[in-house]
Amino acid sequence: MKNLMNNLKNITKTTLSKEWARLDRIDYDYQFKNGEWKRLSRECYNRGNGAAILLYNVEKQTVILTKQFRMPAYENNKNEGMSIEACAGAIDNNDKPLETIIRETEEEVGYKIDNAKQVLTAYTSPGALTEKMYLFVAEYNETMKVSKGGGLESEDEDIEILELSFSKAIAMVKNEEIIDAKTIMLLQYAQINELLIPV
Repeated sequence: MKNLMNNLKNITKTTLSKEWARLDRIDYDYQFKNGEWKRLSRECYNRGNGAAILLYNVEKQTVILTKQFRMPAYENNKNEGMSIEACAGAIDNNDKPLETIIRETEEEVGYKIDNAKQVLTAYTSPGALTEKMYLFVAEYNETMKVSKGGGLESEDEDIEILELSFSKAIAMVKNEEIIDAKTIMLLQYAQINELLIPV
């Protein structure tokens, strides 16, 4: 596919690391609004795309979230290492986002869902990450619980499952107990679109 940006040329990539994902330094010529061209350099972390889901129960007025340790958050602020988030996972190989989130829902929180509605797509940190997140919502009930969840030992996951009232989850966003971007977007989507108001 041809790059439609006429103010971008001479792109070169240098791979800096391939440890867990790929870190590249990308050098390029960029033309500014005043017509001046400059040679710029940026680091770009490519770990693939991801999918996340907010499970909600209208009757109980609850949502399912997860809590797990996140080293980058801990590195930034030692008090924020335990992150409360929507169930999520990396999109592997040629999987579709929906396939990914159905699998992750069962692995992480133990609920088997047959379908989910994609409601948002977003880059969470486009200045540094290539990752695009596909965000879903789906209703859940207790008949869909098929395992204890908690993630896969083979992936060194240690996930706590939280069933919270929707009002508490919204309050946790306001008081900054929930500071994960994808989770805030999904909770606010549910709030704006009144997903938990009984029909």
